[in-house]
Amino acid sequence: MRAATGLAWLATLLYPLAVWFGLAHWEARWVALLLLVVAGLRALASPEPIWRVAAAGAGLLVLASFLANDGLPLKLYPVLVNLALLGVFATSLWRPPTVIERLARLQEPDLPPEAIPYITRVTQVWCGFFVVNGGIALWTALAASDATWALYNGLIAYLLIGALVLGERLLRPRRGH
Repeated sequence: MRAATGLAWLATLLYPLAVWFGLAHWEARWVALLLLVVAGLRALASPEPIWRVAAAGAGLLVLASFLANDGLPLKLYPVLVNLALLGVFATSLWRPPTVIERLARLQEPDLPPEAIPYITRVTQVWCGFFVVNGGIALWTALAASDATWALYNGLIAYLLIGALVLGERLLRPRRGH
């Protein structure tokens, strides 16, 4: 299952570049099959039900792209991923433990109760990130060139995620250090 999860994440990471390359060389309807594979891998590799919902949404995007032979539905997949992640993180705010708390407990199983408000705030920040990132992904899909879409969704968005992770790590309150 670990290999499937790794493959799903790799396919998701490379998706924007594959779509950009694919749309430059093939009809959109054939590139759409790539989205079906990526979404299927993601759904199979994750126990989270939201990824099955996202796969169903991706299936609709594939169908639209295939029938219209249009690349726009393919470029909407990052928007769908941001919505799915927003759904997972936001739901965890109402039904704790939050996603960030679950991840934190992997490193420190005995988290002190005073850490929970900070962890909740970090989860809220991630929710805000998914809203903004999804909005930019939508704008690039609708109004930018394919190259700009691929640059943002295949590189810049990942750099922003890395910056958010690093920034949180640097700002994280330290206990007893």
